[in-house]
Amino acid sequence: ISLIFVVNIAQCNQGGPMDSFQVFAVGKVKKDSGITTIEIYKEYADALLGLDQFSHVTVLYWLHKNDTLEKRSVLRVHPRGNMSNPLTGVFACHSPCRPNLIGLSICKILSIKGNVIRIDSIDAFNDSPVIDLKSYIPSRGTLQNAFVPKWVTRPHLSYPKEKSHPSEIVK
Repeated sequence: ISLIFVVNIAQCNQGGPMDSFQVFAVGKVKKDSGITTIEIYKEYADALLGLDQFSHVTVLYWLHKNDTLEKRSVLRVHPRGNMSNPLTGVFACHSPCRPNLIGLSICKILSIKGNVIRIDSIDAFNDSPVIDLKSYIPSRGTLQNAFVPKWVTRPHLSYPKEKSHPSEIVK
């Protein structure tokens, strides 16, 4: 049986309506000796049929290393750990600190063998639970007249991936 995440929104937000639902992990990210794979649990392997006809896959995963009440309560951050970036709401950036710890990456598929998808890379930790996969369809990801704030075009600062940068934790 796969890992189960039960999300009780009222519990996470310390009050409010009693909305809850279950999210089942369908696999996990594996990183070993420079090779990155997504291991799909055997009971979900049939769902991979046809994915080998796509060059990329959208991976939704659980940011399990940030699963603390403190990090879930962070609503504003300096994006990318850069204090020169303006204080921004987590819904307006890709911070790993957020109320619902869902990560999203578009990954190049290198191969699929059985229930294992070898990918080029992913912005997730080893053993991160994978909660869904979606084939990447370019026409759905291309928007006309899209715009972004200036900070998005600035270079990323490098900081240890094991921890959120201190400037990412702002209450």
